[in-house]
Amino acid sequence: MSTKIAPLSGFPEWLPAERVVEQAFLDVIRETFELHGFVSVETRAVEPVSRLLGKGGDADKEIYGVHRLAADADDKDADDPDKALGLHFDLTVPFARYVLENAGRLTFPFRRYQIQKVWRGERPQEGRFREFTQCDIDIVDVGELAAHHEAEMPLVIADVFSRLPIGDYRIQVNNRKIPEGFYLGLGLTDVVGTLRIVDKLDKIGPEGVTELLAAAGATDEQISQCLRLAEISSQDTSFADRVRALGVCHPTLDEGLAELTAVMEAAIAERPGVLVADLRVARGLDYYTGTVYETQLVGHEAYGSICSGGRYDALASDGRTTYPGVGISIGLSRLLAKLVAGGLVTATRPTPTCVVVALGVEEDRPRARAVAAELRSRGIPTEIAPSAAKFGKQIRFADRRSIPFVWFLGADGAPDSVKDIRSGEQVEASSDTWVPPAEDLHPTLQRVEA
Repeated sequence: MSTKIAPLSGFPEWLPAERVVEQAFLDVIRETFELHGFVSVETRAVEPVSRLLGKGGDADKEIYGVHRLAADADDKDADDPDKALGLHFDLTVPFARYVLENAGRLTFPFRRYQIQKVWRGERPQEGRFREFTQCDIDIVDVGELAAHHEAEMPLVIADVFSRLPIGDYRIQVNNRKIPEGFYLGLGLTDVVGTLRIVDKLDKIGPEGVTELLAAAGATDEQISQCLRLAEISSQDTSFADRVRALGVCHPTLDEGLAELTAVMEAAIAERPGVLVADLRVARGLDYYTGTVYETQLVGHEAYGSICSGGRYDALASDGRTTYPGVGISIGLSRLLAKLVAGGLVTATRPTPTCVVVALGVEEDRPRARAVAAELRSRGIPTEIAPSAAKFGKQIRFADRRSIPFVWFLGADGAPDSVKDIRSGEQVEASSDTWVPPAEDLHPTLQRVEA
């Protein structure tokens, strides 16, 4: 009796060729993070539910609870809500806890990167999963965090993306103090609620935002001003004058404009055109207090952000000492879902193997092992044919997997040879000196233009 296996939505699993792309992205991301001085940490998958709750957005609806199916009868913690565990829904909340627990053993400012799975109990749809990989960087300090780190975050991401075949992208940046001060200047006291509504602008449009703001008690003039603010965008510092022209005044607004101007000036000096000051960007999580970031693929704006983050001043605090930080996260699974599933990025082959050593007869396997070992010792990915068969069959085996070279053992003292099965060229070769062309040594990524 056979059992049909049904796919589980929201938990992506890549095929080998797709996994090659993911691994290549991971290699570039990790290497670039380390080039910028970030050190790797890994945190546990679970946190107390009490810590996960209240960290912003709809986190309470998204947390996956963790419990044993068969708890011991004498397990006093099984029904204790204060000790309930949940899977982390992002990497920032567990990192803040990690900083508090290890503050005495860390050197500040502490620069960390973290590449792990996270889990969210939301409805699966295009680019949104229940289990996915995030790639985070954060800088945390004690008491105060220098503002220049807020400009550094998107520049690191620009460095990553410049090395990956993702096409054109746009890093949008705002400062939470700008809308907060603006709303307070308008007389809107529910700043967080207003932020969350305006953050839905790309999803529900101006009409939807207008309805929600009106339902929350905002006047027509307040709604109009909120929408005018959200329309402001620039690749230079002119956004500040445009905000001031709206005639709203508040000290928090002035502070936010100054901070965002400094971020834009630093970005323009190092990577002109990479950052866009976009005042509709708000980010729904409550813990952001300053600069916030979102990143979109040009031509796929409706897909939403594939990289986001921001500054948080109070997330990591033990009541005596506060560790403010700023971070940004690449939603790797979300990014790959668009690039790979959309056929925009492919790998040149679905396997790392560069060479297959063919077998004329099974008795040649010891010789084949020696050749493979020699090639591997020089960094050439090599495997041995699974069984002795006609050479044509072994060549077809390599061809089906896009392996470029087949190695033939010499018979009766004759030298070995290697064949490029794409061109048909076959030459004599020695396993201690032969090298493939650099572009064939490992799979490479290709951008496919739509």
